[in-house]
Amino acid sequence: MKFPGLRKIKHYFPVSQPKPQLPSFEVRPELDTYIVGLDQTIVDVVASVTDDFLARYDIQKGLSNLVEHAKANAIYQELVAKQAISDHFAGGTIGNTIHNYSVLADDKSVLLGVMSANIALGSPAYHYVCHTSSKVDMNHLQGVAGDIGRGITMITPDGERTFVIDPSDMDQLEPDYIPTDIIAAASAFVVSAYPLRAVGQPIQRAMHKALEDAKAHDVPVVMSLGTRHLVEENREQIITTIKNYVNVLAMNELEAEALTGFSDPLKAAEAILDHTDMVLITAGPEGLYLCGHTDDSVKRESSNPIKSATLADFNQYEFSRPMLRKYCEQPLKVYSHIDPYLGGPERIKNTNGAGDGALSAILHDMAANHFHKQVQPLSGKHEMPYLAYSSFAQICKYANRVSYEILVQNAPRLSKGLPEREDSLEEAYWER
Repeated sequence: MKFPGLRKIKHYFPVSQPKPQLPSFEVRPELDTYIVGLDQTIVDVVASVTDDFLARYDIQKGLSNLVEHAKANAIYQELVAKQAISDHFAGGTIGNTIHNYSVLADDKSVLLGVMSANIALGSPAYHYVCHTSSKVDMNHLQGVAGDIGRGITMITPDGERTFVIDPSDMDQLEPDYIPTDIIAAASAFVVSAYPLRAVGQPIQRAMHKALEDAKAHDVPVVMSLGTRHLVEENREQIITTIKNYVNVLAMNELEAEALTGFSDPLKAAEAILDHTDMVLITAGPEGLYLCGHTDDSVKRESSNPIKSATLADFNQYEFSRPMLRKYCEQPLKVYSHIDPYLGGPERIKNTNGAGDGALSAILHDMAANHFHKQVQPLSGKHEMPYLAYSSFAQICKYANRVSYEILVQNAPRLSKGLPEREDSLEEAYWER
């Protein structure tokens, strides 16, 4: 068949130039900017049940119940048969964080953990892969014979939430599956405190190897605390890990209180900064705090209204950029706070994952700094070994905006990046 119309005789692609390199889905340490995360791979299932259902399976209402695999599987199969399941979400604090990072940065990240070697339709592994960004490199996952973890959230007619946790094989990650070369070239390595409670499981050894690799190659280590109970039960071990390895610590105000004994986020941050370099504390309707260190010689005063609380004029130098304390000749603690974006959503659909969203924004800014330093090493932006590209105040705005995006949707992960232009800002702003 001939195509109608005139045809250009020019080549559609310039044949005299070298052929462009095809994009790679797998991370190339020598070429790419990326972050690495280690997680207990788990899928979150949401279902509606009756009180009789909980009683029949001897599940304690309103609590988190750790159950053995066969029982969890029986519960799940009955929920499927009754069509009681409303949603499947890929879960895991770090899985959420690196997925969000890849959506925000439109760039690669690497997930370390386990994955079912044979993925069946409708299985936990199937739902996990379906709900994870294609920019997340899963080529370094360890294949296991069984399932990944499954967390079932069961909602009774009175609105009470009851949790059933089935670990399955999610803690079977072996140290041999920690790729040192991938971690060594990363912009950051991010992990949660959850593996610390997996006593005697391979994932604890794998986590320790990854932390050692990151420390040996001067890769910033970012840790997210799990829940208040996790911190209370493993407090000494968590503090030791923070002192030995962690540069950036993320938590909510309840976890901060469990770690430090201070209910006030500012006082908690002040105490935590004695052990690490930067801390993110999300405080619900109070907004979020980002605190860290900078060198006294490069501190920058804020032009925002100065705030005082338990610390006087605490945001005075929030226009400074974060630095690792070890690179500061005269370390100065810097505190920044921001109220919820637009005063917070009119209706919060989901709080699960909001802190992970805020952390992903910080990781994006850290990775941007790493990338810019590689392509523009002589730029004035790198006159000092800064940890992030933007100031404390600017990172606060970004983290706050991402957190809001999670709160107004049902899923704990971003489905799309932020808009290039915000509807909430008048047109005159964009015309400047």
